[in-house]
Amino acid sequence: MPTALTWTLPHAVAGIMVLSLNAYVLLGGADFGGGVWDLFARGPHRDAQRALIAEAIGPIWEANHVWLILVVVLLFTCFPRAYAHLGTELHVPITLMLVGIVLRGSAFTFRTYDSTRDAVQRRWGRIFSVASVATPVVLGLCLGAVVSGRVPLRAPRVMPLGASLGGPLHTDVPLDVATPVPSFVERFIAPWAASPFAWSVGLLTLVLFASLAATYLTVEAPDRALKDVFRRRALQSQVALLVTAALTMGLAKHEAPLVFAGLTQGSVALAMHAVTAVAAITSILTLQRRAYSAARLAVAAQASCILWAWAWSQFPLLLPPNGFITELAASRVTLSLVLGVLGFGTAILLPSFVYLFRVFKRGHTVFES
Repeated sequence: MPTALTWTLPHAVAGIMVLSLNAYVLLGGADFGGGVWDLFARGPHRDAQRALIAEAIGPIWEANHVWLILVVVLLFTCFPRAYAHLGTELHVPITLMLVGIVLRGSAFTFRTYDSTRDAVQRRWGRIFSVASVATPVVLGLCLGAVVSGRVPLRAPRVMPLGASLGGPLHTDVPLDVATPVPSFVERFIAPWAASPFAWSVGLLTLVLFASLAATYLTVEAPDRALKDVFRRRALQSQVALLVTAALTMGLAKHEAPLVFAGLTQGSVALAMHAVTAVAAITSILTLQRRAYSAARLAVAAQASCILWAWAWSQFPLLLPPNGFITELAASRVTLSLVLGVLGFGTAILLPSFVYLFRVFKRGHTVFES
């Protein structure tokens, strides 16, 4: 990170994108985590667990995707070159992720309104649960591939006029160097599927979502038995989160040195680690003492710190190792107009979300203890 940095409109928009992603993790991520626990529902309270998960997700799961949509819209409007690059290089996992989101939502809806026969419920429930597990992993794979620099921007080169029938042709490699053209697998599959670091980020994403869901469900559970089930799972998730975070850091040292340096060097990085540790310890202690509302706040703070630590570790890069935020941004007038519209939209969106949660989550809303 540069020693002196002037904050600009591109940095403001990038910050808003991280804020939106933060909201999606805390809300939509917990919905995915609910699907994880739906898959692993066991014991005498199995049906009650699944009913609680469905009741918790039902009124708000679709609205939570607005935060992911906002991130995508800001990316293609304010950073069009980055959007085009990611949409091309990662089109396979992005397509898989979208399929997972659609399958999950469709299965959840059909399970709710289709026949109540056990065979039908199991079929839709299995699709819902498997999609809930797979989608966060694929999301983490995309993120891991990007932050490790495995999908770098390539500087275009222009062939001499008349070198092709279509006129000037852009290519990603110097024309005087005999560079073999990568195969489909080498270019579009290997950067994310062949990276242990990317898989560790995918696993970390899944465990984080599951931890959020289990902790939230301790608040929403109507009786002591269900609270204890999800309390136990929340504590187990914290242990799994510690292990996967340590694994990801270890792999980052070799596969994502830029991000590793950002996470381990400087006072800001150390402060973020300290806050994350305090939040994790607070979450564990409050769960042990059955202070579930406090545990929910602590795990939300922990997840937010993890997300912002990643964002800080690669700042001011948008696409490591060579895609800077300012260089990839759209024109100043575009950014100014987008920020103006965002200000107007936020005045409508946030009160609407608060009202939504107060209507459907009264007594359990994230805005109340």
